[in-house]
Amino acid sequence: MSAADVAARAGGSAESVDTAARDLQQRLMASGHERPKEETCPICFDPIELPIIDHSTVNVCCMKRVCNGCLLEARRRGIYNSCPFCRTHRPSDVASAVAMILKRVDKGDADAIKHLGDRYYHGRQGLAKDVPRAIELWTEAAELGSVIAHYHLGLIYYLGDGVAEDKPRGIRHWQEA
Repeated sequence: MSAADVAARAGGSAESVDTAARDLQQRLMASGHERPKEETCPICFDPIELPIIDHSTVNVCCMKRVCNGCLLEARRRGIYNSCPFCRTHRPSDVASAVAMILKRVDKGDADAIKHLGDRYYHGRQGLAKDVPRAIELWTEAAELGSVIAHYHLGLIYYLGDGVAEDKPRGIRHWQEA
């Protein structure tokens, strides 16, 4: 028995069943947890597909995470060597990328501070691996409101990676996140 047959027996039409199904789907998709603003592309305002790291890129000039669709569209329109969000020229080497990040850190940008902490933790972009410095930077970013920095601090303290294991402190950071 099809939806149209059920609707006809119930006294409704197939169109009303389709409309009700669409309304239910919309309510279900709109309910639940809200995704953080960091998971939304600042150009198209669409949520970035999961896993985010595979479907977007962070631009070090403005520290905005732009989805691959907007990057593709920018390239299609001839924007090759510039950020599609702020139109700043992309850094040509690692030193200039780190200089751009440090410029944003000096301005107190929580995302840049968290990003620099990531680079120190993993020893990337020409920076030596320095876990205590990463924790210091993540703490500063968390104080400025970075949810992801709270998550990283929770993980570090809970597992005792580079610091003495402190499970309650790790859990408190996760609760803040």
